Amino acid sequence: MSEHTDKAAEEKTAVKRDVDWGEIKDRFIGLLAGVVRWVCLIFALILVLHVVFVVAEANPSNGIVQFVDGWADRLTLGVGDLFTPDDAKLRVLINYGIAAILWLIISSVGSKIIRRVGAVRD
Repeated sequence: MSEHTDKAAEEKTAVKRDVDWGEIKDRFIGLLAGVVRWVCLIFALILVLHVVFVVAEANPSNGIVQFVDGWADRLTLGVGDLFTPDDAKLRVLINYGIAAILWLIISSVGSKIIRRVGAVRD
């Protein structure tokens, strides 16, 4: 009976020693890159929704429109007033559209950089 207990303890110890830290790191890097990609895509979606709501003249007192409007102003990356045409709809379309495109670029480039930096093995 003592031999069986010792053998079970050795197997548990062997399992603990067989952890592949490289694989764990790769999974974490993949998860991090995926989170960055999705967050940036959601930011771009909010900006696109804002453009649609402005161009389609959505009800500004609607809760969804107010939520999107509040977030869109924060996500313009400084290009919310880059171009100032006289038409307000055109101004939103151009400036917020550029910001949405920038978020798509950041999404792609950011996730690739995370994967490349994380792929370095010792």
